[in-house]
Amino acid sequence: MSELKIDRETMAKLSKSLAFIISPTDPTVVALKTAAESGLDKDIKAARQLFMKLKPGHRAAALEMLKA
Repeated sequence: MSELKIDRETMAKLSKSLAFIISPTDPTVVALKTAAESGLDKDIKAARQLFMKLKPGHRAAALEMLKA
């Protein structure tokens, strides 16, 4: 999972999934949404770092929701 590559569209979808799972105001959700909208490298890096710090169950649930 440490080599997970996600594009802007996927970040937007992940932010929506995590908003449902955790909270729309969670820093990871906000960072993913910001990165998806801006596309800036610094925003993408910050969002990825926060995503990787989530509980494994939350990460897995969000990724599973993308498959549906």
